Amino acid sequence: MKIAVVYHSESGNTRKVAQLVAKGAQSRDAVEVKVMRIQNIDEGFLSEAKVVIFGCPTHCGTYSWQMKQWFDTTTVNLNGKLGSTFATADYIGGGATIAEVGLIGLMLVKGMLVYTAGGSDGIPIIHYGVVTIKSGNRRQQHRAKLLGRKVAEKALELFEHETDD
Repeated sequence: MKIAVVYHSESGNTRKVAQLVAKGAQSRDAVEVKVMRIQNIDEGFLSEAKVVIFGCPTHCGTYSWQMKQWFDTTTVNLNGKLGSTFATADYIGGGATIAEVGLIGLMLVKGMLVYTAGGSDGIPIIHYGVVTIKSGNRRQQHRAKLLGRKVAEKALELFEHETDD
């Protein structure tokens, strides 16, 4: 099963977290993960992916305009794919949560199913997605890997019996 981790990064922090999310997803058997910058999308892989995990830095209390532009202009059909999100911030302040909720809204508009594991799958709780300050401390980095693993597990549960036609 293919999982795409699509991110926008300016300082490199979000790129580092994207790689951690991918590492967590790759911990599951039968999963192929590709990490892609928003400016350099492998549309073939993205079209075939059952899962897309989006991440971006927080700008002015919400997601980056580059992420919004991509959602507004992409021709890749995201309908029916499982989606999740993560955000990076310079400091604690609440904007990253709003960024994630905004990304969730964009995913829903595109027909995606959204999953984060929330609070029902044990501690640590991952509400809307993972938030890290810069590239994260050890605890935040652990959560990023955990998000990738939990999303991959849910995707395998949902899609493992599908056949490619």
